[in-house]
Amino acid sequence: MSKQKWLAVLVLVFLLAQPSIAGDLSPIVGTWRLVSFEREYQAGGEREYPMGKAPTGYILFLPEGRMTVVITGEGRTAPTTDQDRAGLYNSLVAYTGRYRVDGDKWITTLDVSANPAWVGTEQARSFRIDGNRLQEMTAWMARPDNRMARAVITYERAK
Repeated sequence: MSKQKWLAVLVLVFLLAQPSIAGDLSPIVGTWRLVSFEREYQAGGEREYPMGKAPTGYILFLPEGRMTVVITGEGRTAPTTDQDRAGLYNSLVAYTGRYRVDGDKWITTLDVSANPAWVGTEQARSFRIDGNRLQEMTAWMARPDNRMARAVITYERAK
């Protein structure tokens, strides 16, 4: 057998021997552009826009099982003071880590985050896909006013 055929056989064996995780992850694999970021209240279904009505961002799911998300609030400007810099933190969501899909949830084990308290934690998100739209929902949690709320974040598949 020629060297080229041996190389082709080795590449084929290598590819077939790789664990196939894309099948489990495939519905969300890809790049998604942020469309909206809403906070929904459990009692009454009231919604508000903590990142403004026109936030920006992307979420990426790689077939290898890594994800990353960056979301920035509407109207951010370059800071000129330390107070401005600190305020920008409130309009930023950014983290990355290994993810897995379990039914209608993805679970990310964070290894980097804008919020250091999240590093090493698992963040679970419910999701649903409708055509080219991905909707992410956090778990219900108590707000400082004791009302239960969750984030509902909508993305559109990037082209």
